[in-house]
Amino acid sequence: MEFRTKRLTLRPARESDLVAMHGILSDPRAMTYWSSLPHDRIEQTWDWLASMLAIPPSEGEDFVVELGGKLIGKAGLWRFPEIGFIFHPDYWGRGYAREALEFVLDRAFGVHQLPAVTADVDPRNEGSIRLLAGLGFQETGREERTFQIGDQWCDSVYFELDAENWAKRK
Repeated sequence: MEFRTKRLTLRPARESDLVAMHGILSDPRAMTYWSSLPHDRIEQTWDWLASMLAIPPSEGEDFVVELGGKLIGKAGLWRFPEIGFIFHPDYWGRGYAREALEFVLDRAFGVHQLPAVTADVDPRNEGSIRLLAGLGFQETGREERTFQIGDQWCDSVYFELDAENWAKRK
């Protein structure tokens, strides 16, 4: 099952995506605000990919994102109702994440009938915060020291978008 947006293809992950995903998850720029350090071993990426492959349809729906047949990121509801996304930095700033997330949100509310979608973002991640705000997400709270990444504690800012407000945007 593949889905197409104006420029992108979104599809379920495959084992053959390992090397391409490792290219993203080992990139320090992509992983600056992620919930783990950059992957230094492909086995780490395999464990991450295996967990993505194992998501039961009743618990989440996650996609790899391709542009012209090249894997450039992932976007989805890794666990209902929380949205998650990561893209290779070479593709930042071109609207690809927004395009992918609009598709994911349409499915979240239209197919899965979720009442709301949430996000947990490092407050230093200004790009993701702007993206979510532009999609209509509202900040619902903040918490300190929610993730320990290596030796550093990181904070969280929480966001939510409900089905009613998403429908108003359409």
